[in-house]
Amino acid sequence: MQHTLLIVPGLGDSTVGHWQDNWLQHFPNAKKVVQNNWNQPQLKDWLHNLDTTIKAIETPIVIVAHSLAVSLVMHWSQQNDTTKIAGALLVAPADVESSEHTPEEIWNFAPIPLEPLKYPSIVITSSNDPYISVERAEFLAKNWGSLFYNVGPKGHLNLASQLGLWEEGQKFLEILLQEIQESEQN
Repeated sequence: MQHTLLIVPGLGDSTVGHWQDNWLQHFPNAKKVVQNNWNQPQLKDWLHNLDTTIKAIETPIVIVAHSLAVSLVMHWSQQNDTTKIAGALLVAPADVESSEHTPEEIWNFAPIPLEPLKYPSIVITSSNDPYISVERAEFLAKNWGSLFYNVGPKGHLNLASQLGLWEEGQKFLEILLQEIQESEQN
């Protein structure tokens, strides 16, 4: 079954050169959630745009969220019917509850929902991500029922990390697709 890869960027958008933007160009089945205000995000507005985008897609969806968008997806998943969501790749979650790790403009996305997801998911973090500790990322993954991977010291897995098409991330996407296929068979 064909999936739509739904690219969900975080604060500031995933612009040219970011692996999410590269995936958008690379995968013909990819679409992107567009927000009205990338730099002063409001949870209510971002949830509306995510929900509108999801409702407009007819095929099963594989979410590919980065940074702040991970919290966005978690909020959306707790408030909506998730039957259209086949799975989610949750990359470099930002700890919106930590004034030590994240900027004030994203604190309105706190608290991070901790309920288990109803679809397969993978959380990926870096050992030197400035916006979350490895321990916190692993704690979130456990609560959500997600597989968890630490890819080593690669920063926030963003434009500055210079990941190109992020082939390593594509391998995690393949693992997720395998998990989805197995869950659909059960």
